[in-house]
Amino acid sequence: MREPTYFTLAALLDGPLHGYAIVKRAEQLSEGAVRMTAGTLYGALERLSREGLVAEEGQEIVAGRARRYYRLTDAGRTALEDEAGRMQRAATVVQNSSRTAISAGQSRSVKPHPGLA
Repeated sequence: MREPTYFTLAALLDGPLHGYAIVKRAEQLSEGAVRMTAGTLYGALERLSREGLVAEEGQEIVAGRARRYYRLTDAGRTALEDEAGRMQRAATVVQNSSRTAISAGQSRSVKPHPGLA
């Protein structure tokens, strides 16, 4: 799962949001790493909707413009939790490898390949 998709789904964990609020929440949750344009967001929401991961929750008119709300579906929550678990397992591999190397007294610096030295 790509980072914008992950944070789009994560933005909806606390309940339905409209597009602009999803963009802002995803940016906040990612600490600024994910910044989506409206085109990127709505393309993603359309795809996620087709996949059954999000659903439209309704709309309201604000300043003459329709504001559509989206919610996370049960399938979306499961996909998000699965991805979070996958990322956690991947991080654990690196963290455990780093700890093992440090405890074995190995240097963390990169050593040139013997044939390249």
